[in-house]
Amino acid sequence: MAKPCISLLLLLAATSGAVLAPAEAQEPLAVNIVEAETTSQQRRTSLTGEIQASQSLMAAFPIGGRVTEVMVELGAKVEQGEALAQLDSIQQELAVRAAEAGLVTARADHVQAKEEFDRADALLSSGAGTRATRDAAEDQLRAAEGALAQAEAELDRARKALLDTVLRAPSSSTVIQRMIEPGQIIGAAQPALELALNNGLEAIFEFSEAMLIEGAPSVIELSQLSSPQDSFEGVVSEISPLVDARTGTVAVKVAIPNPPDGITYGDPVRGTASRSQGELVSLPFAAMTASVDGPAVWKVDPQTMKVSLHNVEVERYATGEVFLTEGVEQGEWIVTRGAQLLYPGRIVRRAETGQ
Repeated sequence: MAKPCISLLLLLAATSGAVLAPAEAQEPLAVNIVEAETTSQQRRTSLTGEIQASQSLMAAFPIGGRVTEVMVELGAKVEQGEALAQLDSIQQELAVRAAEAGLVTARADHVQAKEEFDRADALLSSGAGTRATRDAAEDQLRAAEGALAQAEAELDRARKALLDTVLRAPSSSTVIQRMIEPGQIIGAAQPALELALNNGLEAIFEFSEAMLIEGAPSVIELSQLSSPQDSFEGVVSEISPLVDARTGTVAVKVAIPNPPDGITYGDPVRGTASRSQGELVSLPFAAMTASVDGPAVWKVDPQTMKVSLHNVEVERYATGEVFLTEGVEQGEWIVTRGAQLLYPGRIVRRAETGQ
C-alpha cells in the first residue's frame, strides 16, 4: 500500500507546481503590438436634400370663376405684370358695358340739370324767377352730380372686376407649381400657381433630432448629385423648432450665397457637415476587448513587457478602427492580435512578420 501513496503524492506535487508557476517562468507570448496615436478628428455627416426658392408665394384670383386658359408651364420664367391665367370674363364684360351706358346717361342727366340750374339762377337774378324754382333746380343738380359720381364708381368697379379675371405675375419669378387647368372652377383666393421669387436659392434637409443635439453646423458643403466633384458653400439659415410627427425629423434650411450655374428648383443636392471632435486616440478594432466594467484594452509595459487590462471610453467606431477619449495615451503600447490569450502579468513579445 505504500507505493501507490508515494505515486499519488508525486503526482499532486507535479500538478501543484504547474499551476503555481510564475508568469516570468513562461515563454513570452508572441502578439502584435501597436503604438497608440492621437489625431485631430472631424466627424462628417452627409444627407441628401432638395433645392428650393428662398421665398415663394401663392398666386390666386381675387374672384371665383371658370378657368379658360393657363398661359405658363412649370419652370417658366415670368416678368412682373405678365399674364399667367385667364378666367371666363363674359359677365364682367357685360357689367362693364352696362356701367359705361349708365355713365353716359348720368353725364347727360348732369348736363341737363346744370343747364336747368343756370337758367333758374339767371331768372332769379333778373327778377323774373322765384327762389323756390332756383332751389329746386339746385337740388336736381346735386342729385345728378351724386348719380354721376356713383356711375363713375360702378364703372371703375366693373373694370377692376374685368382686370381681376386675368392673373398676372406680381414680380419677376419662376413657376414652380401649377394647381389649375383650363375648364376648372375655382373660388376666390384659391391658390392657382406657386411662384418662386428670383431672389435666391436654398437647400432643405431633413435632420434627425439626434444629429442636432450638439447644435447644427453653421456651414454646409454642398454638391449636385450629377456633379459631386464640384462643391459650393451653404449657410444654415433656419432650423424648424418642431419635429415632424410623421418622419421624426427636423427641417433645416441652408441658404446658398453663390449658387453654381445650371442649378434650379427641385434639383437634388448632397450636403456634408463637418464637426470637430478634438483629439482622439485611434486604435485598430482588433485591440478592443472587454472587462466586467466595459470596453478595455491590453497595455504593454515597454520595460518589463508585462500586460495589464485597462478600461477605456469609446467615442465612436469606424470601419476597422475605434476612437477613444479616455484610457489610452499617445505612444502607449497596445496589444492587437493575440489579446484573447492574455491575462494580467503575462509577458509578451512582438510577433515577427508573418508569425
